[in-house]
Amino acid sequence: MIPYGKQHIDKEDEKAVLEVLKSDYLTTGPKVQEFEKALCKYTNAKYAIAVANGTAALHIASLILLKKGDLVLTTPNSFIATSNSILYAGARPVFVDIKEDGNIDLDKCEKILKNFNSIKAIYVVHFSGNPVDMEKLKYLKEKYNLTILEDSAHAIGATYQYGKIGNCKISEITTFSFHPVKNITTAEGGAILTNNEEIYKKALILRNHGIEKKGKYVWEYKMKDLGFNYRITDIQCALGISQLKKLDRFIKKRQEIAKKYEEEFKNTPIKPLYPFNENSAYHLYVVRYPFQSLEEKNQLFIKLREKEIFLQLHYIPIPSQPYYQKLGYTMDNLEEMKKYYLEAFSLPIYYDLTQKKQSYVINTLKETLKLQSK
Repeated sequence: MIPYGKQHIDKEDEKAVLEVLKSDYLTTGPKVQEFEKALCKYTNAKYAIAVANGTAALHIASLILLKKGDLVLTTPNSFIATSNSILYAGARPVFVDIKEDGNIDLDKCEKILKNFNSIKAIYVVHFSGNPVDMEKLKYLKEKYNLTILEDSAHAIGATYQYGKIGNCKISEITTFSFHPVKNITTAEGGAILTNNEEIYKKALILRNHGIEKKGKYVWEYKMKDLGFNYRITDIQCALGISQLKKLDRFIKKRQEIAKKYEEEFKNTPIKPLYPFNENSAYHLYVVRYPFQSLEEKNQLFIKLREKEIFLQLHYIPIPSQPYYQKLGYTMDNLEEMKKYYLEAFSLPIYYDLTQKKQSYVINTLKETLKLQSK
């Protein structure tokens, strides 16, 4: 089977995990802080808080950044966790259409901001690992006094004009996910990065049941807020430390795979979501094809699965989900998202994808769609 993504675990990773299993600390120990420091060093952010998963990172971030009733501009093209976190905080997502590259359309964001002064924040997703227009985002933040969250679940290892994604030079918070299909993994896991000490301290408390371990007595702790058990284990963080050392190598391989796809599909109806970009972390490799219907697209997925190639779709438009429909959301004014949903699909891209397997994917896709390069 050739999946769209998978983890790469080597002997160094196994050794790192085994050392923790033999140690005194399996959770809430020294490896958590070591991983957090490694994330700060890699991204150049001041603070990092490692948590149980990417959704936990978004949840804590939203509780810190948002108030009940706040309106937040965000993308319909993401996993549901992005906008769900806004709802968790009692705020309301406002979905803005995407550009052809799958990222939120910041020009359309500005049109909304000009007409509504009640927008409090923008939650951007660096879709597929390709950074949004950060200069435009910075301009919007400063002009309209906005709070910015970067959902960077796809983008650890990506770069932009101000350095590494995650340095929070434009945003209040950046969140990461370390699910096995991401560029590095801790099995499950996530992180909150910030340059704001107050945000950092709040996140630490919310991660651990709202508890602060301070008091007159050595055993004393005080519950300061309604928090959660969003702690991550030392076992996971040991894996994360080992994986982070290999991240740049992982990104380089993903970029090589992306270049190969772009070359092989040149002059065919299969088009890359965006031209090759050396700043992208290439968590996903998304292409577009002029399907006439979703049924036709579904048949392609079925035919390739019969040949052990598992394509994937990233993503079903969030406002089309039944829960969001019940809240009154529609697909109105999301024309590019509708077109994207019809045309887009994700090809296999991961560190262990061999040239032989990639060629098999390319040739099988061409044969199934009856394509010939001109």
